[in-house]
Amino acid sequence: MSDPKPTPLTDFYADNPLEAEAHLFGRKAHADRRGFLRGAGLAAFGAALGAAVPFHRNFPAGLIPHALAQGSVVAGKDGLIILNDRPFNAETPAHLLDDPITPIARHFIRNNGLPPEDMSARDWRLRIDGLVDRPMTLSIDDLKRDFETVTERLVIECGGNGRAFFEPGASGNQWTVGAVACAEWTGVRLADVLKAAGVKDDVIYTAHEGADSHLSGDPSKMPLSRGVPIEKAMDPHNLIAFGMNGGDIHP
Repeated sequence: MSDPKPTPLTDFYADNPLEAEAHLFGRKAHADRRGFLRGAGLAAFGAALGAAVPFHRNFPAGLIPHALAQGSVVAGKDGLIILNDRPFNAETPAHLLDDPITPIARHFIRNNGLPPEDMSARDWRLRIDGLVDRPMTLSIDDLKRDFETVTERLVIECGGNGRAFFEPGASGNQWTVGAVACAEWTGVRLADVLKAAGVKDDVIYTAHEGADSHLSGDPSKMPLSRGVPIEKAMDPHNLIAFGMNGGDIHP
């Protein structure tokens, strides 16, 4: 099957989906950050499609409903196969993974919760606390200023990649072989930041908590958390990445 032909709408979204969203549906709807399918944006889509749009309150910014985009479901990511819309996950067909460096347009999408309302990299903060001598709160500008910036070509793969072929079967998104990619990531070494915070001698594991919320939307429920043994965290190839393939990370 050939890739879907880009439409004017997908072209408009390709370079800067969040800015395109603001132009199409107004700054007020765009500023919501949970997605552009509320208020005036939802009304506009409803009029265009002649029907209500399901899950509109949980659409991340930068997504285009399938019926409107005619095949391009995620801005700038034509050809991906959607496995779930809550949380939103999409894999890359194997024939689109031949590049030595996976283009952003072909990188799979993996979410475990609901994306944060504020998707602004400028407002993002990293908190290092717990068993450290010097708790730190850092912006991306702080990371660039205070630590060495490096670029590494690294493979990232969902732990459930290949789940569709498990025998006996396993619950969860039925990934085939497309939840893997090799991009060039730019950022700072996690080890450098941990050393600056002064990791205590008795630390055995890191705990990572993101800005995504629990799928239920209940703020009292714990979102997904992941971590690694401290020895792995201190490996120089582990990055806190803020760049991808020479540009910004896709929202």
